[in-house]
Amino acid sequence: MRGMVPGLQSPHPLGDLLPGVYRDDVFTQQLCAGLDEVLAPIIATLDSLPAYLDPATAPDDMLFWLASWMGIVVDRHQSAERQRQLVRDGAELLRWRGTVRGVRAAVRGLFGRTPEVTEPGWSHWSQRPTASARPFADAELLVRLSLPRPTALDGRRLDELVALVKPAHVPHRVEIYADEPGR
Repeated sequence: MRGMVPGLQSPHPLGDLLPGVYRDDVFTQQLCAGLDEVLAPIIATLDSLPAYLDPATAPDDMLFWLASWMGIVVDRHQSAERQRQLVRDGAELLRWRGTVRGVRAAVRGLFGRTPEVTEPGWSHWSQRPTASARPFADAELLVRLSLPRPTALDGRRLDELVALVKPAHVPHRVEIYADEPGR
């Protein structure tokens, strides 16, 4: 939440809007000045609302809020510029959510590296509406991420991200491994 901004002047002082009989009253003008001090940040926020909604100009602490509007998870440990890029690319990421392309894009967006994604590629159907789907034993989404120092990354972050962007009914597994030398 935005707070008080010291020295911020109201563009529309309330004392100037009162009828002439109140303009000379010191108490009324002081009361209006106090209200102006409280209202000035609200007016300034509303006047610059488009800047708050644009990822390029939004304050850093608003990026998480903007991402939440689209259902995108932004890691607060990332730099503000990286968070801005994720929010900017959010609509495109959501378009491919639940697909291999979407999983790759989400991992690349959060970790800056493109993973190897292997999907099960199976489906099951039945002519009977009450038949249950039988998952195959090897049907899991595998996401492998190559990093220079794999121990520097908490695997739970990758696992949670994949769980958010994959189809809910598909089990998954993540692997983090070291880059090959010279790669």
